[in-house]
Amino acid sequence: MESQYLALLMFVALLAGIMTGFPVFAILMGVGLVFGFFFWGPMVLDQMVSRAFWVMMSDSLPAVPLFLFMGYILERAKIIDRLFDVLLIVFGAFRGSLLITTIVVNTIFAAAVGIVGAPVTVMGLLALPPMLRRAYDKSLAAGAILASGTLGILIPPSIYLIFYGPIANLSIARLFAGAFIPGFLFSGLYLAYVSIRCYFQPHLGPALPKEERAMPIGRLLWLLLIRLVPVAFLVLAVLGSILFGVAAPTEAAAVGGVGAIVLSIATGNFRWTYLKESVLMTMRTSSMILLLLVGASLFTGAFLALGGGRLIEETLLGLPIGTLGIVAIMLAVICVLGMFLDGFGIMFIFVPVLSPVLPAFGIDPIWFAILFNLALQTGFLSPPFAISIFFLKAVSPPEVLLTDIYKGVLPFIVLQLIGISLCIFFPKIILILPSLLYR
Repeated sequence: MESQYLALLMFVALLAGIMTGFPVFAILMGVGLVFGFFFWGPMVLDQMVSRAFWVMMSDSLPAVPLFLFMGYILERAKIIDRLFDVLLIVFGAFRGSLLITTIVVNTIFAAAVGIVGAPVTVMGLLALPPMLRRAYDKSLAAGAILASGTLGILIPPSIYLIFYGPIANLSIARLFAGAFIPGFLFSGLYLAYVSIRCYFQPHLGPALPKEERAMPIGRLLWLLLIRLVPVAFLVLAVLGSILFGVAAPTEAAAVGGVGAIVLSIATGNFRWTYLKESVLMTMRTSSMILLLLVGASLFTGAFLALGGGRLIEETLLGLPIGTLGIVAIMLAVICVLGMFLDGFGIMFIFVPVLSPVLPAFGIDPIWFAILFNLALQTGFLSPPFAISIFFLKAVSPPEVLLTDIYKGVLPFIVLQLIGISLCIFFPKIILILPSLLYR
């Protein structure tokens, strides 16, 4: 029991360390080393080395920088910008056309990059200024960019799911299959919301003027063919090869990276500077994630060795609230932490702790994994400290205030809660595709 108290103290020390403002990976390593000494003694240093080695030996790890590289190439080569321009003409006649186009493009972008920061930042630069010029409601515009920009947490090839799989000993392909329908369900909820609001309140998002969307149908179809079809084919080929077992995630990611380069060359947008910038951004993001993973691996190893997993299981089993209540508590904790902490840090800390507890409650691990990522996404949207809010504020024009962003994101948080509730009470939304593909 004394060791379990140490595990509890360990978690308190982690939270206190994070509030100091030091890098999260350093806090994780430091707390893991100090408390790991109580269990392993001087061998804690060997544990750190062996866990770092285990992280580097993961079969799925090479897929992460490759998928990141694919997304960064598509972004730096202005392929997303060109896609936005042509889809804006397609949806131009609808009220809220800029909002609709933003959500659709961010959904496609999420299926290419698999992270949060890039879609929010790119759409903040690309879509927000024209919305403001056309007198779109600032709050609604900000909310649509933020909500759709965080879909990369969920829609395959989500980097979060790629890491979740080996941590929880789950198939990445099954996780991708489980996330596919919910990802597009949430995108559909956002589209329905902005379309309905702009239909009944046209001043919030007027349609594109006729002169700006006037284009011969033949020209429009040609632009769709050369701008939308190649990107859609690349994304679907990469995801389809994983879902149908044709290729492993790492192999598919490598093909996606090469395909993105070929696509940028074919569209005349390839520059050596873009390639260099994409490589540097990939290295920077991958290094940050790897440091977090090594630190979290040491932390969770010490936490579980001290009996932290048993403490959590006994505490949850003692609550008279049933399985759905337990799931709700877990998701609420993840959501709240998502307002303050990096998503990878949350995942690397909590997934190894919670995964062994799930069988005691009869919880399907694939179902919970998708709910976990949905809770993370909701946390990333929730004021006042959500990281995606500050991503958008950093690239917004001065007239877009932080209060405008807070106000705009609240209706989308309600949509998040509605969508999560649907996935909880109708588990087949998540589980039907994995059950059909992997019997």
